Amino acid sequence: MERKRINEIVRPSAKPSTSRAIFQITNTVIPYLAILVIMYYMLINSVNYLFVLPVSVVGALFLVRIFILFHDCTHSSFVKSKLAMNIFGHIFGVLVFTSFNKWKNDHISHHQSVGNIDKRGTGDVWTMTVDEYQGSSFIKKLGYRLFRNPITLFIIGPTYIFLIKERLPINIKTKKEWFSFIVTNVSILAIILTVTFTIGFRYYLLIQLPIIVIAASLGVWLFFVQHQYEDVYWEESNNWNITEAALKGSSVYKLPAVLNWFTGSIGYHNIHHLNPRVPNYNLRKLFKRNKVFQESKQFKIFQSFQLAKLFLYDKANKKLISHRNYKKRYR
Repeated sequence: MERKRINEIVRPSAKPSTSRAIFQITNTVIPYLAILVIMYYMLINSVNYLFVLPVSVVGALFLVRIFILFHDCTHSSFVKSKLAMNIFGHIFGVLVFTSFNKWKNDHISHHQSVGNIDKRGTGDVWTMTVDEYQGSSFIKKLGYRLFRNPITLFIIGPTYIFLIKERLPINIKTKKEWFSFIVTNVSILAIILTVTFTIGFRYYLLIQLPIIVIAASLGVWLFFVQHQYEDVYWEESNNWNITEAALKGSSVYKLPAVLNWFTGSIGYHNIHHLNPRVPNYNLRKLFKRNKVFQESKQFKIFQSFQLAKLFLYDKANKKLISHRNYKKRYR
């Protein structure tokens, strides 16, 4: 289908609703804060921490949903007012430990380059081609294999990104990015100090740490599944097409209804890349109404676990391959 026709289909849904946004804030942020309180009361009443941790999983799911609201703010698709979008974006950014304007600019770069094999490196998962890997030193190969290990990719890496990297002034280029960086980190520090001098730093760690670690891992996994699958679209700059990149380079993650709610329907990622101005609360309806969007690659939750094995991009066959397949084909 031509881009013009797709735009005609998508454009009516690319309108934010302030009432829907307020409803989402109410049913997301308030329950998240309530879970923090519940965990605190469980701890002060000497409930075994093994029973507290499952509650943190629910808290992490709500934090993932808050990140989706944050994500919509970066695309100016959450509410009608730009000022409100900026304010909510920074508030959500504090909750998800991420600087609003810095992440916004990096993520826009991702949208402008997804599926372009010549522009890898901004807002995506480090992926080497077979030729690049074969031409690399032993140390670089070892580093790459360690990076693509699921433990690094989905546990260590996300924890580092949200807890450490986002606290450091790395590649900050504009005054707006500096503003977000300072506001976010000062706010997080203020929260930590307030909690430390009231209920104690130990409680902050026992409550917040498992939530952010689990939420970060889930978030990175979602991002990985949306753009890392065997026959994903990748083309060189001269052949790259933004519509093809959206429909063939962004998957549809068919999650159970509860998980789809917690992830803000971001699994309908092909539509999101066709037009990021479509709010999360319109994605599912748009997908259901139009068969053209249903032709994109779809994964159910158990099918998606196999994607963690993918390792290198084979340009000759235009496929992502596992390390086992690499050894079979190229050794």
